[in-house]
Amino acid sequence: MNVLIVDDNEMTRALLRTILSSEGYKVVAEASNSKNGLEQILKNKPDIVCLDILMPDGSGIEVLKQVATELPKTIVLMVTGKHDIETVKECLGNGAKGFIIKPFNASIVLKTVKDAVLRSGQQPPHI
Repeated sequence: MNVLIVDDNEMTRALLRTILSSEGYKVVAEASNSKNGLEQILKNKPDIVCLDILMPDGSGIEVLKQVATELPKTIVLMVTGKHDIETVKECLGNGAKGFIIKPFNASIVLKTVKDAVLRSGQQPPHI
């Protein structure tokens, strides 16, 4: 399954890339801001997007809305330290399929991604 990571923090992107790649997911692109992230998502049409909520140039929630409209089968997982009930409700209401809460570890990331993939009716990759 192809994954695209959008997060302004380089370390977060690197950690997610390493964790997901180790389990057979293919990271096809990364972006460090919402504008470039949306462009990369629409260009690459990944199966899964790991999307930060708070970025310097805009909100990941706005990107989520556009992805949900233009690529409704794409699984979008929000990557965030901001997980208050209002933010969670807004993200879920706009099509997010789950949350990867910062700080995270490999087992949490992999379980979150696998659960979202299974709920979508697909099968996660096997090494």
